[in-house]
Amino acid sequence: MPCYIPKNFEKVVGMSIPNGIQILVFLALLLIVTPLLGQYIAAIFSEKDPLMKRVLGRLEDGCYQMGGVDPHLEMTWQEYAKVLGIFNLLGFIFLFFLLLLQGILPLNPQHFPGVSWHLAYNTAISFVTNTNWQSYAGETTLSYLTQMIGLTVQNFLSAATGMATLLVLVRGMTRKMVNTVGNFWCDLVRTIVYLLLPLSIIMAICLVAEGVVQTFSPYVEAIGLEGHEQTIPLGPVASQVAIKQLGTNGGGFFNTNSAHPFENPSAFSNFWEAFAILVIPAATVYAYGIMIGSKKHAWILYVVMLLLWMGGLGLSLYSENLANPILDAFPHLEGKETRFGVANSLLWTVSTTGTSNGSVNAMISSLSPMAGGIAMFNIMLGELIFGGVGVGLCAMLMYTILTVFLSGLMVGRTPEYLGKKIEKQEVKWVMLSVLMPSALILLGSGVSSILPKALSSLSNQGPHGLSEILYAFSSAAGNNGSAFAGLNANTPYYNLVLGTIMLICRISTILPSLAIGGLLAEKKFIPPSIGTFSAESLLFAILLGGIILIVGGLVFFPAFALGPIVEHFLMLKKVSF
Repeated sequence: MPCYIPKNFEKVVGMSIPNGIQILVFLALLLIVTPLLGQYIAAIFSEKDPLMKRVLGRLEDGCYQMGGVDPHLEMTWQEYAKVLGIFNLLGFIFLFFLLLLQGILPLNPQHFPGVSWHLAYNTAISFVTNTNWQSYAGETTLSYLTQMIGLTVQNFLSAATGMATLLVLVRGMTRKMVNTVGNFWCDLVRTIVYLLLPLSIIMAICLVAEGVVQTFSPYVEAIGLEGHEQTIPLGPVASQVAIKQLGTNGGGFFNTNSAHPFENPSAFSNFWEAFAILVIPAATVYAYGIMIGSKKHAWILYVVMLLLWMGGLGLSLYSENLANPILDAFPHLEGKETRFGVANSLLWTVSTTGTSNGSVNAMISSLSPMAGGIAMFNIMLGELIFGGVGVGLCAMLMYTILTVFLSGLMVGRTPEYLGKKIEKQEVKWVMLSVLMPSALILLGSGVSSILPKALSSLSNQGPHGLSEILYAFSSAAGNNGSAFAGLNANTPYYNLVLGTIMLICRISTILPSLAIGGLLAEKKFIPPSIGTFSAESLLFAILLGGIILIVGGLVFFPAFALGPIVEHFLMLKKVSF
């Protein structure tokens, strides 16, 4: 029997049939790879040696010997936090001075001078915290040396720091009556050596094969088709793009990020770069299930994340397909690469804002008000839709603990999660993690909406101008790094304020996770009873999703209503800004 496809299919679903098939293939591949890579990730951090141990074991051991580290020496959560903090502080100092002094350092064929102190402060914090917010254009500001040993190295280290944080939280749930939670150096090295480095090498080679630039040659001066001289930027791009996608970092070598043909030249590279955003965070959820001995619970978390991701993608596709009265019958192609189209741009956008990646292949500010609002809302939820490497799952587990706590209050018994009592101290740390970013987003946006030196950076007025400010603070607080690019953020005010917010919110994600891991590790296991609220049920999934939307989203509704929501209705009235 022939398959009947309605004539208005594209209008109803918001995309063409080929684009729909591509998204289904993307989703199917993610579901296939998740358990495979998840098993490997679990093996890396368990007693079972990973598959790459024979190949890379000497590199791991060499790192310990060079650093004088005993990988078997366990740390308390306070010691773990201290070492992690000092390590990242040293990374900040190194990158800060590298940015200031790049003008006198080698591998600078374009002779770029050092950047301003406030831009160096912002950029160093941005890359150390895995945010990768960029107040500069890379191809006109940074040398090859800065991009390689500064930004690319921090892309590895910040992602590994996030994974190390998650491991402490997991050990807290699986250990009993102990006060140690692992070794930071061991977790850091194993994440890089066995996970990030092999995947990045494979991806970089594939990107070079597709045409992504990887060279130390200086920029090329050429004559364009119109007879004018132009400068073609080059550099070691593929090696940075690989880890910026896999490590959910997002900072591009070029100003237009992965919309630039030298970062993302083909449909094939676009598919795999978008896939790389989600693959490690998604697989980490499955690995979590293996490590805690409950794959079913991990799939519950996975499905909640996936439904939030699919809901955002569906609404974005619908909104971009709505007729814009201002443009009449023209498609919404402003700010998008025509070689990728609307569907591929939205697939990337929803993925990059659901995680802490922040890379783009289209300009988010040019999306329809509803689609741009969904991107902002994804970030405001707290990078928990798969989220960043390691810390994304930490954010989801904060909401999981909160769900268990509220459920326990409703039935009048002490809440339990995976056999551990959830008490006052754990809930205090959870609330710090959940409320700190929200408070800083609203406070920073409110103050910036009345300060002349902040308003002078806007290129748009009205609700879209407010959205630019709101998005910037959401991106900084959510460690995302993407932007409504109409905001000129390279000013002392925005560099200092946004940089400080990135740092505070990174700490408010990592420190509570370490503390809760340490507190839970000291507790004994409690066998489940008839009154225990199961974390493997459909009811738990519904409650978790509801609490995420209510606690994570409702707090922003008044500000949201003044930005994207008002702009959407004004668009329908043919009012633009």
